[in-house]
Amino acid sequence: MGDPSPMSLLELSAVSFSIQGRALLERADLAIGAGQRVGLVGANGAGKSTLLRLVAGEITPDGGEIRLNARARLGWVKQEAPGGAASVLETVLAADSERLALLAEAGSAGAVRLGEIHERLRAIGAEAAPARAARILSGLGFDSLAQARPIGDFSGGWRMRVALASALFAAPDLLLLDEPTNHLDLEAALWLEAWLTRFPGAALIVSHDQGLLDRAVHAIAHLARGKLSLTPGGFAAFARITAERSAQEARAAERMTAERARISAFVERFRAKASKARQAQSRLKALARLPPIALVVEETPTRFDFPPPRGIAPPLLTLDRVVLGYDGRAVLREVSLRLDMEDRIALLGANGNGKSTLAKLLAGRLEPMAGRMERARGLAVGYFAQHQIEDLVAGDTPLDHLARALPHATPTTLRAHLARFGLDAERVERRVGELSGGERARLALALATREAPHLLVLDEPTNHLDIDARQALVAALAEFPGAVVLISHDAHLIDLIADRLWLVAAGRVQPFEGDLAAYRAAIMAPQPIERGEKAPERGNERRARAEQRAETAPLRRAATAAETRLAKLLAERARIEAKLADPALYEAARAADIVTANKRLAAIAAEIAAAEEDWLEAASALEEG
Repeated sequence: MGDPSPMSLLELSAVSFSIQGRALLERADLAIGAGQRVGLVGANGAGKSTLLRLVAGEITPDGGEIRLNARARLGWVKQEAPGGAASVLETVLAADSERLALLAEAGSAGAVRLGEIHERLRAIGAEAAPARAARILSGLGFDSLAQARPIGDFSGGWRMRVALASALFAAPDLLLLDEPTNHLDLEAALWLEAWLTRFPGAALIVSHDQGLLDRAVHAIAHLARGKLSLTPGGFAAFARITAERSAQEARAAERMTAERARISAFVERFRAKASKARQAQSRLKALARLPPIALVVEETPTRFDFPPPRGIAPPLLTLDRVVLGYDGRAVLREVSLRLDMEDRIALLGANGNGKSTLAKLLAGRLEPMAGRMERARGLAVGYFAQHQIEDLVAGDTPLDHLARALPHATPTTLRAHLARFGLDAERVERRVGELSGGERARLALALATREAPHLLVLDEPTNHLDIDARQALVAALAEFPGAVVLISHDAHLIDLIADRLWLVAAGRVQPFEGDLAAYRAAIMAPQPIERGEKAPERGNERRARAEQRAETAPLRRAATAAETRLAKLLAERARIEAKLADPALYEAARAADIVTANKRLAAIAAEIAAAEEDWLEAASALEEG
């Protein structure tokens, strides 16, 4: 990669790239300036993730040039989740390679170099690094106890959050994100969105989250037919401008078609007449010079169509003081609610609070531990959860899956139902292992709705759907006459679908009074959400913040002191380890020095553990306060 022009951080110039003979990029151009956040959109399979790999230097283009400023630091969240025995916090801290290298070097540096190292550590804010890493991890759902646990203890989704936290912590000049909200709950997705709006670096973000693309980027890069086009503004502006441009291109195509027809008619009419031969030749040349008519109509629009449910007496479902959980351990208590046809409800609350547990109860996959639950006679429930996509049999076709689920249905009925979700005659015969993530999600939706449900329980239905498919899902849910209970990190989907919000938190389920904007404001505020809590007057709010700062000052000082002590201990440990690794120590047979060094190393290990515990305690208290 060469250096870009002075005004750009990253430049792609006439970049081409093909996979197995299929061109993903054909002389594509793109420029991203310092501090510019760009959303990258395009159909599934267009090559968006491949473009990130090209920018990161993991693969090289077939032609053209990618120029990244030589001094720029690149951050990239790869698809592989990190693992190992290191704690979550240590894994994130390790992402700042410069800080890590300086701390390691400090152990063996001379006096002059040691002074330079400490100066550089101060310049990059090394002492505050643990607190900054902890804030990022907290925003992504890791409390202080989780931050201290080995990363190998967590599932793949949570480890991907650690990968995201590591990239954010490294504070790169250019951040590459590929579907960053897929492994987040709504609360963490909103936190990430807010973080990105404050991020001073540049970012190239592949996402189908329209809320993120509207509020956190400066421009949209559209990858289509191998070309990149940049549109200023968020996704809403991009969609409007693209529609206007398509309409103009359609009108231009109509004019071009009419001109071709007129010239062709003239040529055919006068081709044989000598007096008009010269004009005919001129028209033939004009016809040849006309540019080809661009395809302005996109692929067949995505459509979903939920089967209409049969009539049923209300209510669909009632819960009265229900307790639910697993293996005798209650997750939610005193749950009382009622569901009727046409209810549209979104469940709010951080991961681990019990949203999916409640969804399983409503779907009939979990029985209550106590309390009363009544279902309407003949109630059919459609349940969609992410694990269902993972549980599909790779070697079977969509037809095989649906035939097992509906053993008495005819092939025609099976094909018709799959067609409701855009799985055409060719796709239904394809093995699941050959389908895209979006196509597998469509199959899972088809399986969930095979019995024409009265109630749809959807747990993160959009993770593998592109923007067109998400819009199709919104349209289908708007027309669906039954009830919908939705769990999603996609704020745009919740805004368009949900009429009511239920907050799942602190072992309870209760209505959230307010809209999603109010919930966003509440979770971004430092105070916890309390039912019925009213916003204080501006002056009271300022006084409250000042009082809170005064109350937390000792905790902040304690956290800073622990961080400083920890940095000194780590530097001392590095020096002793370097000394013990020096063969000269053993050649000199200084047994007493070796024993002393090992004793101090053991003591340092205990002191580091104590410093980390002090810091975690202070940081946790600050978060809770």
